[in-house]
Amino acid sequence: MSPTYVVAVRALCEFTAKRGDLDLRFTPSPSAQEGMAGHAAVTGRRGKSYQAEVSVSGEFRNLRVRGRADGYDADQRQLEEIKTFRGRFEAIADNHRQLHWAQLKVYGHLLCQHRGLDELRLALVYFNIDDQQETVLIQTHSAAQLEAFFQTQCALFTDWADQEMAHRSARNAALAQLPFPHADFRPGQRALAEAVYRSAASGRRLLVQAPTGIGKTVGTVYPVLKAFAAQGLDKLFFLAAKTSGRALALDALSLLEHSLPAQAPLRVLELVARDKACEHPDKACHPDACPLAKGFYDRLPQARSAALASGRMDKAALRRVALAHTVCPYYLSQDLARWADVVVGDYNYYFDQSALLHALTVMHDWRVSLLVDEAHNLVERARQMYTTELALTRLNAVRRALPVSIRKDLDRVKRSWNELTRDQEAAYQVHERVPAKLLGTLQMLGAKLTAYLADNPTLVDPGLQDVYFEVLQFLKLAEVFGEHSLFDVTLTEGPPALSAANVSTPPSVLCLRNVVPAAFIQPRLASVHSAALFSATLKPWDFYMDMLGLPEDTVCLNVGSPFTADQLSVRVVRAVSTRWQHRSQSLPTLVAIMAEQYRRQPGNYLAFFSSFDYLQQASAALAESCPDIAIWQQTRRMNEAGREAFLARIFHSNR
Repeated sequence: MSPTYVVAVRALCEFTAKRGDLDLRFTPSPSAQEGMAGHAAVTGRRGKSYQAEVSVSGEFRNLRVRGRADGYDADQRQLEEIKTFRGRFEAIADNHRQLHWAQLKVYGHLLCQHRGLDELRLALVYFNIDDQQETVLIQTHSAAQLEAFFQTQCALFTDWADQEMAHRSARNAALAQLPFPHADFRPGQRALAEAVYRSAASGRRLLVQAPTGIGKTVGTVYPVLKAFAAQGLDKLFFLAAKTSGRALALDALSLLEHSLPAQAPLRVLELVARDKACEHPDKACHPDACPLAKGFYDRLPQARSAALASGRMDKAALRRVALAHTVCPYYLSQDLARWADVVVGDYNYYFDQSALLHALTVMHDWRVSLLVDEAHNLVERARQMYTTELALTRLNAVRRALPVSIRKDLDRVKRSWNELTRDQEAAYQVHERVPAKLLGTLQMLGAKLTAYLADNPTLVDPGLQDVYFEVLQFLKLAEVFGEHSLFDVTLTEGPPALSAANVSTPPSVLCLRNVVPAAFIQPRLASVHSAALFSATLKPWDFYMDMLGLPEDTVCLNVGSPFTADQLSVRVVRAVSTRWQHRSQSLPTLVAIMAEQYRRQPGNYLAFFSSFDYLQQASAALAESCPDIAIWQQTRRMNEAGREAFLARIFHSNR
């Protein structure tokens, strides 16, 4: 009996029916909460014979398709697919509507098959969040027509499904036999690897404090890969706080891949930020501006296949494939996250409010093992993800760009803002909650800005769009405001802001400041099969467990240092002052000490200075007195590419 490939209706149709351009001209979309509320509003208007959330499934060859249709009215024999939106109905792109119809037709066939219907009315219901109005498109199809459509979509997907099952089988067989890439484990590395494997096997969460030098990256990646087959894992997500952490993970995976047979490649994907992957930063993401957006979904299947065939999908490899097929590298990587075995990226790809990897995990019901590198950084990074600010000066700066009608809404915001801050004497003050009146005026402003920007999708005003998204973000976090966060007001310097009604509002910044991110991080950690969070500093355990919402059965492991006392040498020079007023006199002595140390024991050295001026003075003096010593120095405002090159030069010089 051949294995069955399970696919959701939405995933099937996105693969087979998504065509045309990549068009990211401003199209305001509801939040998840607004979307759910919109669905509830529509279904609440229906009659007694209406059933919401209808589960359906069906088979085609070795394919099993399943999903939940939004609603079915048995009296009218009408199946509905509900889509919430903001702005103008006419702004919904044609290729989006075609995709929605494809989903509804597949649901329609599955329902006809399950209930023995010979004909069905299909209703595509577009619900406007702002005015609560419905636009309903109706089609009537026979069961035979819907079956033919279903079979066509499945036929387009079955070859891909066969390929995916063959890849998964070969991958799991190879990973089960994967040898450790070194002759032996380093001290402490085996204990780390065993703990990670046990957490993957038991589906538990693991906190590991392990010192630098034991090989944490290989020691965590290797056991998870070994657990793939036995635990039925779909994905490994390796999340890092910095680019250097991603680079170490990619190096470790490359080392492990050398032990795999060529016919069972491991699909490793690196996710990078949009601004770092964009080929045309001076162009907007729509077909009239960017050549990589026009016909993107028409060329995506070939680019996807080429990228997956290569196995290695880091930033450079993806760029080569993307440009060879004239598609956007960033959005190609977003698609490939569905098909990769291992995804390496920043924390935000899983823990942020709109995180891609978390959304895909929930949508596809993936069985994921999560590795979080340098996890002590996650607390502060998570606080930042769920903190937002509104500055009055930024609202004032965009006032002239707004039509008169919206300026009035902005003035209402400023009046309610003034009521909050006019009696504040301290520079910083915490409030119990955001005043309802202020929230109400911000909601109205947000709605008006949504309509205005939707009516002007080609409007190029980065400042206005930034303020718009800041308002929406503030409102979104205000909805979930609780004991985990603070609402505070900081008075800033500058002249008061005057509204059209001459209401004087002192300049200030409103902040919804997350302090304990557990409420937001806990659901993300609960969505994965297993998770291991590791760092050189993760104590006290209770602090990190409380801050990140880890369950009580989390395993905490402290791995001892692999170094011995005789490997450390500390030398203190007391006769050299590095104070600013003494630097010119002490610099020759400092440089002589550095040169003498290098002559005594040649190798790689890191020299840290308190300022770039001091660094440049020391570097110039050392280069002049010792021209035979190679020197690399960090520069001011070094960008990410420069940092990567700087670190790569040091790393390769040590080989």
